[in-house]
Amino acid sequence: MMAGIPLTFLLNGAEIGVFVDPGANLLDVLRRGAGDLTPKQGCAQGGCGSCTVLIDGAPHLACLTLAQNVAGRRIDTTAALATGPDLHPLQQAFMEGFAAQCGFCTAGMLMAAKALLDRVPDPSRDEVIEAISGNLCRCTGYEPIVDAILTASARMQGRSA
Repeated sequence: MMAGIPLTFLLNGAEIGVFVDPGANLLDVLRRGAGDLTPKQGCAQGGCGSCTVLIDGAPHLACLTLAQNVAGRRIDTTAALATGPDLHPLQQAFMEGFAAQCGFCTAGMLMAAKALLDRVPDPSRDEVIEAISGNLCRCTGYEPIVDAILTASARMQGRSA
């Protein structure tokens, strides 16, 4: 029987220490070890994007990320977007624009969008489409999602949407 490997990382700004099994993926560690249920398990093969999290600001698929590789790094999930009762502009725009229907893809879409807006505050429609291209949505047809991201970008830039 193998003992767990100690792992420490920042999760949404708070230091987390857990023991992980060798070969454990980050998604399982976040959901089962750290109790953050916001990243969703979809395909578990890296094809749907539902488990997208930010690792040091860059989007990664948590289901394909070896947990041991995040030692000492910062992991952000949708749980870090809102500030108390105040939604992040992306969350607000998704809600107002009906960009989340069943909601299963929403966490991954939000994190992919956040990574884009952190890097490119005023993206083009094509840049938004490229940024979310690894995230599958079966409900919205993508247009409400793209529009919500552009709305959030405009608001974050101080422009009306």
